[in-house]
Amino acid sequence: MPATFPGQPFFHYAHEQLHVEDCALNTLAEQFGTPLFVYSKAAMLSALAAYQRGFAGRKAQICYAMKANSTLAVLQVFARAGCGFDIVSGGELARVIAAGGDVTKVIFSGVGKTRAEMRLALETGIGCFNVESESEIDVLNEVATAMGLRAPISIRVNPNVDPKTHPYISTGLKGNKFGIAHERTLAVYQHAAALPGLKVVGIDCHIGSQITEVNPYLDAMDRMLDLVETIESHGIAIEHIDFGGGLGIDYQGDTPPQADALWAQLLAKLDARGFGQRKLMIEPGRSLVGNAGVCVTEVLYLKPGEQKNFCIVDAAMNDLPRPAMYQAFHAIVPLDTSAPSAPTALYDVVGPVCESGDWIGRDRSLQVAPGDKVAVMSAGAYCMSMASNYNARGRAAEVLVEGTKASLVRAREAVSDLFASESLVG
Repeated sequence: MPATFPGQPFFHYAHEQLHVEDCALNTLAEQFGTPLFVYSKAAMLSALAAYQRGFAGRKAQICYAMKANSTLAVLQVFARAGCGFDIVSGGELARVIAAGGDVTKVIFSGVGKTRAEMRLALETGIGCFNVESESEIDVLNEVATAMGLRAPISIRVNPNVDPKTHPYISTGLKGNKFGIAHERTLAVYQHAAALPGLKVVGIDCHIGSQITEVNPYLDAMDRMLDLVETIESHGIAIEHIDFGGGLGIDYQGDTPPQADALWAQLLAKLDARGFGQRKLMIEPGRSLVGNAGVCVTEVLYLKPGEQKNFCIVDAAMNDLPRPAMYQAFHAIVPLDTSAPSAPTALYDVVGPVCESGDWIGRDRSLQVAPGDKVAVMSAGAYCMSMASNYNARGRAAEVLVEGTKASLVRAREAVSDLFASESLVG
């Protein structure tokens, strides 16, 4: 095995044991059990630092897109580092508050905000709503007017730019559910600016997730700046421009640009078009946490077959939904390389859930035996936040590592937790 992993420098082998920072993962698995999510605080802050370098000297606000991983301790790391938050529900707003986040740096995105969520966000005093439809604009105006307030809004524009990513995580094409059609933008801004309960403060776009090329960003920026010029020529001031997030990470030899290198190109375009002093907002998610986490799982059984060999582990699609949902690749590596316990064989790595779609990796070359533990790499984003209790399985425990210190930040769910809010009928 390599000593380190591309994109995950805070995970490495030392004395033939896989470590996160200065903690051996085998030791953590013995202490906390499996399946187990383990995160590196240094990896999160290192990823954030690339954005901070990219925006040095600029008026910019980085808002962590917390749908990628909404664990309170993860939010706390970013709150203490000065981040705002991009939320998509009232529950996420409550998590920001519980983690000590600054609500004035919260952006509320999402296509289906309820009136109750709007009221909560207005009462709390969030920084901005990213509104996504004309009907949402009218409802938010009604809610804010009834409260005697003006809701600060940024209208999300659908620029019809192909992000060159999986169709389920593409959000900026005409066929996607997000945002206002590019052609309707001016009329919608004029309507919003005339409403008493709204205050137009910005413009927003987000074209997708796991983007590994620069050109989609450059294309989207050009279209956004064209719109800003048109909107402001009609007397509507745009205080900030929000370019969303979506920067990818290295899962399987992917080569996304580094955040600071990406923004050097984008800022050069902003400067060239005369927008260099405009306030900027961005909402990175996966690129801050994806490569900061792994899922440790134990091999339960090896099941040879005529067409496939199966390595059955104790993590499943309810813990790691990305492979089943997106056909996503995650590297799978042993925790201990000192003395391989079995010959090398090709396996499909699968979980205990009763679905044929419950797989973690296809056709993986592994030297494993029952009782061995492996790490599913790059599992910090869209794994625990999308986890479920399917098959009445409790969600995994989570540990945050800082150097030699490992803190349990989410206890493993007990079976009794799963039905604590349910009742039998007489």
